[in-house]
Amino acid sequence: MITVQQTSRPTGFPTVDHFAFVEAPVPDPAPGTALVENTHWSVDPYHREMMDGDFALNAPLEGRTLGRVVESRDPALRTGDLVFHRQGWRTHALVTLGTHGTRRIEAPEGVPLSAYLSILGGTGLTAYVALTRTLQLRPGEDLFVSAAAGGVGTAVGRIARLLGAGRIVGSAGSAEKVAYLTGQLGFDAAFDYHDGTVRELLAKAAPDGIDAYVDNVGGGHLEGAIASLRDHGRIAWVGAIGQYNTAEPPAAPRNLFEVVEKSLRLEGVLVRNHLEVQGEFEEFLVPHLRSGRVAPDVTAVEGFERIVDAFLGMLRGENLGKMLVTAERAGAS
Repeated sequence: MITVQQTSRPTGFPTVDHFAFVEAPVPDPAPGTALVENTHWSVDPYHREMMDGDFALNAPLEGRTLGRVVESRDPALRTGDLVFHRQGWRTHALVTLGTHGTRRIEAPEGVPLSAYLSILGGTGLTAYVALTRTLQLRPGEDLFVSAAAGGVGTAVGRIARLLGAGRIVGSAGSAEKVAYLTGQLGFDAAFDYHDGTVRELLAKAAPDGIDAYVDNVGGGHLEGAIASLRDHGRIAWVGAIGQYNTAEPPAAPRNLFEVVEKSLRLEGVLVRNHLEVQGEFEEFLVPHLRSGRVAPDVTAVEGFERIVDAFLGMLRGENLGKMLVTAERAGAS
Protein backbone atom coordinates (compact mmCIF):
# COMPACT_ATOMS: atom_id res chain seq x y z
CA MET A 1 0.00 0.00 0.00
CA ILE A 2 0.97 3.66 -0.25
CA THR A 3 0.67 6.27 2.50
CA VAL A 4 1.18 10.03 2.42
CA GLN A 5 3.32 11.40 5.23
CA GLN A 6 4.27 14.91 6.29
CA THR A 7 8.04 15.30 6.41
CA SER A 8 8.48 18.85 7.81
CA ARG A 9 6.54 21.80 9.22
CA PRO A 10 5.62 24.56 6.76
CA THR A 11 6.14 28.25 7.32
CA GLY A 12 3.41 29.94 5.35
CA PHE A 13 1.94 28.11 2.37
CA PRO A 14 2.86 24.39 2.22
CA THR A 15 4.45 22.82 -0.85
CA VAL A 16 4.81 19.32 -2.27
CA ASP A 17 8.19 19.16 -0.53
CA HIS A 18 6.43 18.90 2.84
CA PHE A 19 5.01 15.49 1.87
CA ALA A 20 6.28 12.07 0.86
CA PHE A 21 4.57 9.02 -0.67
CA VAL A 22 5.78 5.94 1.22
CA GLU A 23 5.24 2.31 0.23
CA ALA A 24 4.51 -0.32 2.86
CA PRO A 25 3.14 -3.89 2.90
CA VAL A 26 -0.63 -4.26 2.83
CA PRO A 27 -1.54 -5.21 6.42
CA ASP A 28 -3.38 -8.39 7.38
CA PRO A 29 -6.56 -7.91 9.43
CA ALA A 30 -6.53 -9.11 13.02
CA PRO A 31 -9.65 -10.49 14.73
CA GLY A 32 -12.28 -7.75 14.98
CA THR A 33 -10.81 -5.70 12.12
CA ALA A 34 -11.24 -5.44 8.37
CA LEU A 35 -8.96 -4.41 5.52
CA VAL A 36 -10.43 -1.60 3.42
CA GLU A 37 -9.27 -0.47 0.01
CA ASN A 38 -9.94 3.26 -0.10
CA THR A 39 -11.74 4.84 -3.07
CA HIS A 40 -12.60 8.42 -2.01
CA TRP A 41 -10.50 10.83 0.07
CA SER A 42 -11.42 14.21 1.54
CA VAL A 43 -8.87 17.03 1.71
CA ASP A 44 -9.95 19.76 4.13
CA PRO A 45 -8.86 23.20 5.35
CA TYR A 46 -8.35 21.85 8.87
CA HIS A 47 -5.53 19.66 7.56
CA ARG A 48 -3.50 22.83 7.07
CA GLU A 49 -3.88 23.71 10.75
CA MET A 50 -2.86 20.18 11.75
CA MET A 51 0.33 20.46 9.71
CA ASP A 52 1.62 22.99 12.25
CA GLY A 53 1.89 20.39 15.01
CA ASP A 54 -1.03 17.98 15.26
CA PHE A 55 0.09 15.71 12.43
CA ALA A 56 3.05 13.54 13.47
CA LEU A 57 5.96 13.81 11.08
CA ASN A 58 6.89 10.78 8.99
CA ALA A 59 3.64 8.98 9.81
CA PRO A 60 0.51 8.42 7.69
CA LEU A 61 -1.85 11.40 7.76
CA GLU A 62 -5.48 11.15 8.79
CA GLY A 63 -8.59 12.30 6.99
CA ARG A 64 -12.15 11.37 6.12
CA THR A 65 -12.28 8.48 3.66
CA LEU A 66 -14.59 5.99 1.97
CA GLY A 67 -13.51 2.49 0.99
CA ARG A 68 -14.65 -1.08 0.32
CA VAL A 69 -13.89 -4.05 2.55
CA VAL A 70 -11.56 -6.48 0.77
CA GLU A 71 -10.89 -8.84 3.70
CA SER A 72 -12.67 -9.04 7.05
CA ARG A 73 -12.25 -10.72 10.41
CA ASP A 74 -15.21 -8.85 11.85
CA PRO A 75 -18.57 -10.64 11.42
CA ALA A 76 -20.30 -7.24 11.18
CA LEU A 77 -18.32 -6.33 8.04
CA ARG A 78 -18.43 -8.34 4.83
CA THR A 79 -16.36 -8.16 1.68
CA GLY A 80 -17.67 -5.36 -0.51
CA ASP A 81 -19.22 -3.35 2.34
CA LEU A 82 -18.82 0.42 2.04
CA VAL A 83 -17.06 1.91 5.06
CA PHE A 84 -16.50 5.48 6.23
CA HIS A 85 -13.44 6.06 8.41
CA ARG A 86 -10.80 8.67 9.24
CA GLN A 87 -7.62 6.82 8.29
CA GLY A 88 -7.23 8.68 5.03
CA TRP A 89 -4.20 9.68 2.95
CA ARG A 90 -3.44 6.00 2.26
CA THR A 91 -4.59 3.41 -0.24
CA HIS A 92 -5.53 0.75 2.34
CA ALA A 93 -6.48 0.86 6.01
CA LEU A 94 -7.24 -1.57 8.83
CA VAL A 95 -10.49 -0.46 10.43
CA THR A 96 -12.49 -1.35 13.51
CA LEU A 97 -16.13 -0.37 13.74
CA GLY A 98 -16.67 2.40 16.28
CA THR A 99 -13.07 3.66 16.27
CA HIS A 100 -11.70 6.53 14.16
CA GLY A 101 -15.32 7.33 13.30
CA THR A 102 -15.58 4.03 11.42
CA ARG A 103 -19.08 3.05 10.35
CA ARG A 104 -20.67 0.98 7.61
CA ILE A 105 -22.53 3.03 5.00
CA GLU A 106 -25.81 1.89 3.47
CA ALA A 107 -26.06 4.32 0.56
CA PRO A 108 -29.70 4.67 -0.57
CA GLU A 109 -30.45 4.53 -4.26
CA GLY A 110 -30.05 7.97 -5.81
CA VAL A 111 -27.48 9.20 -3.29
CA PRO A 112 -23.98 9.43 -4.84
CA LEU A 113 -21.06 8.15 -2.77
CA SER A 114 -19.39 11.55 -2.98
CA ALA A 115 -22.20 12.92 -0.79
CA TYR A 116 -20.81 11.01 2.21
CA LEU A 117 -17.61 13.06 2.09
CA SER A 118 -19.34 16.32 1.19
CA ILE A 119 -22.88 17.42 1.93
CA LEU A 120 -23.75 14.28 3.97
CA GLY A 121 -20.31 14.10 5.59
CA GLY A 122 -18.49 16.30 8.08
CA THR A 123 -18.74 19.24 5.71
CA GLY A 124 -22.52 19.12 5.50
CA LEU A 125 -22.92 18.25 9.17
CA THR A 126 -20.86 21.33 10.06
CA ALA A 127 -23.21 23.46 7.96
CA TYR A 128 -26.32 21.87 9.47
CA VAL A 129 -25.07 22.29 13.04
CA ALA A 130 -24.06 25.90 12.41
CA LEU A 131 -27.51 26.71 11.04
CA THR A 132 -29.76 24.71 13.37
CA ARG A 133 -27.81 24.66 16.64
CA THR A 134 -25.51 27.67 16.71
CA LEU A 135 -27.54 30.20 14.73
CA GLN A 136 -30.96 28.60 15.28
CA LEU A 137 -31.89 30.05 11.91
CA ARG A 138 -35.59 30.83 11.57
CA PRO A 139 -37.61 30.97 8.34
CA GLY A 140 -37.32 34.33 6.63
CA GLU A 141 -34.09 35.37 8.31
CA ASP A 142 -31.32 36.84 6.15
CA LEU A 143 -27.95 35.08 6.07
CA PHE A 144 -24.39 35.88 4.97
CA VAL A 145 -21.87 33.12 4.21
CA SER A 146 -18.15 33.68 3.62
CA ALA A 147 -16.11 31.34 1.39
CA ALA A 148 -19.54 30.45 0.08
CA ALA A 149 -18.28 28.48 -2.93
CA GLY A 150 -16.24 26.08 -0.77
CA GLY A 151 -17.33 22.82 0.80
CA VAL A 152 -18.99 24.18 3.94
CA GLY A 153 -20.20 27.32 2.19
CA THR A 154 -22.09 25.52 -0.58
CA ALA A 155 -23.63 23.16 1.98
CA VAL A 156 -24.72 26.13 4.10
CA GLY A 157 -26.39 27.75 1.11
CA ARG A 158 -28.29 24.61 0.11
CA ILE A 159 -29.38 23.70 3.64
CA ALA A 160 -30.32 27.27 4.56
CA ARG A 161 -32.66 27.40 1.55
CA LEU A 162 -34.30 24.14 2.69
CA LEU A 163 -34.74 25.67 6.15
CA GLY A 164 -36.59 28.64 4.69
CA ALA A 165 -33.95 31.34 4.93
CA GLY A 166 -34.80 34.75 3.52
CA ARG A 167 -32.06 36.58 1.60
CA ILE A 168 -28.84 34.56 1.28
CA VAL A 169 -25.64 36.43 0.41
CA GLY A 170 -22.24 34.85 -0.21
CA SER A 171 -18.66 35.97 -0.73
CA ALA A 172 -16.19 34.18 -2.98
CA GLY A 173 -12.79 34.70 -4.56
CA SER A 174 -13.55 34.97 -8.27
CA ALA A 175 -16.21 36.07 -10.74
CA GLU A 176 -16.67 32.42 -11.76
CA LYS A 177 -17.51 31.44 -8.19
CA VAL A 178 -19.86 34.39 -7.76
CA ALA A 179 -21.73 33.29 -10.89
CA TYR A 180 -21.90 29.74 -9.54
CA LEU A 181 -23.45 30.92 -6.28
CA THR A 182 -26.19 32.98 -7.91
CA GLY A 183 -26.69 30.85 -11.03
CA GLN A 184 -26.46 27.30 -9.64
CA LEU A 185 -26.98 27.46 -5.89
CA GLY A 186 -29.74 30.02 -5.67
CA PHE A 187 -27.95 32.68 -3.62
CA ASP A 188 -29.82 35.97 -3.84
CA ALA A 189 -26.59 37.95 -4.11
CA ALA A 190 -22.87 37.31 -4.07
CA PHE A 191 -19.66 39.29 -4.47
CA ASP A 192 -15.96 38.82 -5.12
CA TYR A 193 -14.18 40.01 -2.00
CA HIS A 194 -11.26 41.24 -4.13
CA ASP A 195 -13.52 43.99 -5.50
CA GLY A 196 -13.43 46.15 -2.36
CA THR A 197 -13.80 45.90 1.38
CA VAL A 198 -16.18 43.22 2.61
CA ARG A 199 -17.88 45.86 4.72
CA GLU A 200 -18.79 47.93 1.64
CA LEU A 201 -19.58 44.97 -0.62
CA LEU A 202 -21.83 43.31 1.95
CA ALA A 203 -23.64 46.57 2.68
CA LYS A 204 -24.44 46.82 -1.03
CA ALA A 205 -25.50 43.16 -1.34
CA ALA A 206 -27.63 43.27 1.82
CA PRO A 207 -28.67 46.93 2.21
CA ASP A 208 -31.22 46.10 4.91
CA GLY A 209 -28.71 44.12 6.97
CA ILE A 210 -28.46 40.47 7.96
CA ASP A 211 -29.67 38.34 10.85
CA ALA A 212 -26.99 35.64 10.86
CA TYR A 213 -23.51 34.92 9.55
CA VAL A 214 -21.57 31.70 8.93
CA ASP A 215 -17.87 32.63 9.02
CA ASN A 216 -15.34 30.45 7.22
CA VAL A 217 -12.72 33.17 6.77
CA GLY A 218 -12.32 35.52 9.75
CA GLY A 219 -10.48 38.86 9.51
CA GLY A 220 -12.12 41.48 7.32
CA HIS A 221 -15.08 39.21 6.61
CA LEU A 222 -15.93 39.08 10.30
CA GLU A 223 -15.58 42.85 10.56
CA GLY A 224 -17.90 43.37 7.61
CA ALA A 225 -20.47 40.96 9.00
CA ILE A 226 -20.48 42.65 12.41
CA ALA A 227 -21.19 45.95 10.67
CA SER A 228 -24.17 44.51 8.74
CA LEU A 229 -25.71 42.41 11.50
CA ARG A 230 -28.96 43.65 12.98
CA ASP A 231 -29.53 43.84 16.72
CA HIS A 232 -29.43 40.39 18.35
CA GLY A 233 -27.74 38.90 15.29
CA ARG A 234 -25.76 35.67 15.53
CA ILE A 235 -22.40 34.51 14.20
CA ALA A 236 -21.37 30.87 13.76
CA TRP A 237 -17.59 30.87 13.45
CA VAL A 238 -16.59 27.72 11.58
CA GLY A 239 -13.06 28.53 10.39
CA ALA A 240 -10.53 31.16 9.36
CA ILE A 241 -9.03 29.87 6.13
CA GLY A 242 -7.71 33.32 5.33
CA GLN A 243 -5.30 33.01 8.24
CA TYR A 244 -4.03 29.43 7.91
CA ASN A 245 -1.04 30.16 5.67
CA THR A 246 0.45 33.19 7.35
CA ALA A 247 2.77 33.44 10.32
CA GLU A 248 1.40 36.90 11.13
CA PRO A 249 -1.17 37.10 13.94
CA PRO A 250 -4.62 37.91 12.54
CA ALA A 251 -5.87 41.46 12.95
CA ALA A 252 -8.90 41.69 15.20
CA PRO A 253 -12.02 43.30 13.75
CA ARG A 254 -11.91 47.03 14.45
CA ASN A 255 -15.61 47.12 15.33
CA LEU A 256 -15.71 44.41 17.98
CA PHE A 257 -17.52 46.69 20.40
CA GLU A 258 -20.53 46.54 18.10
CA VAL A 259 -20.97 43.01 19.44
CA VAL A 260 -21.92 44.69 22.72
CA GLU A 261 -23.85 47.60 21.22
CA LYS A 262 -26.00 45.29 19.09
CA SER A 263 -26.23 42.42 21.61
CA LEU A 264 -24.71 40.06 19.07
CA ARG A 265 -23.77 36.45 19.82
CA LEU A 266 -20.63 34.81 18.41
CA GLU A 267 -20.03 31.09 18.93
CA GLY A 268 -17.43 28.73 17.55
CA VAL A 269 -18.52 25.54 15.78
CA LEU A 270 -16.66 22.25 16.17
CA VAL A 271 -18.50 19.47 14.43
CA ARG A 272 -16.93 16.78 16.63
CA ASN A 273 -19.05 18.15 19.50
CA HIS A 274 -22.24 17.33 17.57
CA LEU A 275 -21.71 13.87 16.07
CA GLU A 276 -24.97 12.69 17.64
CA VAL A 277 -26.81 14.93 15.16
CA GLN A 278 -25.70 12.82 12.15
CA GLY A 279 -28.81 10.61 12.15
CA GLU A 280 -31.18 13.57 12.35
CA PHE A 281 -29.22 15.31 9.60
CA GLU A 282 -29.42 12.33 7.24
CA GLU A 283 -33.18 11.99 7.83
CA PHE A 284 -33.54 15.65 6.91
CA LEU A 285 -31.32 15.69 3.81
CA VAL A 286 -31.44 12.24 2.17
CA PRO A 287 -34.99 12.70 0.78
CA HIS A 288 -33.85 15.92 -0.94
CA LEU A 289 -30.80 14.16 -2.39
CA ARG A 290 -32.92 11.29 -3.70
CA SER A 291 -35.47 13.66 -5.25
CA GLY A 292 -32.73 15.66 -6.95
CA ARG A 293 -33.64 18.91 -5.20
CA VAL A 294 -30.14 18.91 -3.67
CA ALA A 295 -26.93 17.64 -5.22
CA PRO A 296 -23.42 17.42 -3.77
CA ASP A 297 -21.17 20.29 -4.84
CA VAL A 298 -17.88 18.52 -5.53
CA THR A 299 -14.63 19.09 -7.36
CA ALA A 300 -13.20 15.60 -7.91
CA VAL A 301 -9.53 14.97 -8.66
CA GLU A 302 -8.89 11.49 -10.06
CA GLY A 303 -6.00 9.37 -8.80
CA PHE A 304 -4.58 8.92 -5.30
CA GLU A 305 -1.19 10.08 -6.57
CA ARG A 306 -2.71 13.56 -6.96
CA ILE A 307 -3.93 13.90 -3.37
CA VAL A 308 -1.24 16.43 -2.39
CA ASP A 309 -1.95 18.48 -5.52
CA ALA A 310 -5.65 18.44 -4.66
CA PHE A 311 -4.95 19.57 -1.10
CA LEU A 312 -2.77 22.46 -2.21
CA GLY A 313 -5.29 23.38 -4.90
CA MET A 314 -8.03 23.50 -2.28
CA LEU A 315 -5.92 25.88 -0.17
CA ARG A 316 -5.49 28.07 -3.27
CA GLY A 317 -9.26 28.11 -3.79
CA GLU A 318 -9.30 26.06 -7.00
CA ASN A 319 -12.38 24.08 -6.00
CA LEU A 320 -16.08 24.69 -6.39
CA GLY A 321 -17.75 22.94 -3.49
CA LYS A 322 -15.95 20.15 -1.67
CA MET A 323 -12.54 19.02 -2.94
CA LEU A 324 -12.36 15.22 -3.16
CA VAL A 325 -9.89 12.70 -4.56
CA THR A 326 -11.17 9.52 -6.17
CA ALA A 327 -9.36 6.34 -7.11
CA GLU A 328 -8.73 5.82 -10.80
CA ARG A 329 -11.84 4.57 -12.57
CA ALA A 330 -13.87 5.31 -9.44
CA GLY A 331 -15.16 8.58 -10.87
CA ALA A 332 -17.00 11.05 -8.63
CA SER A 333 -19.96 8.77 -7.98
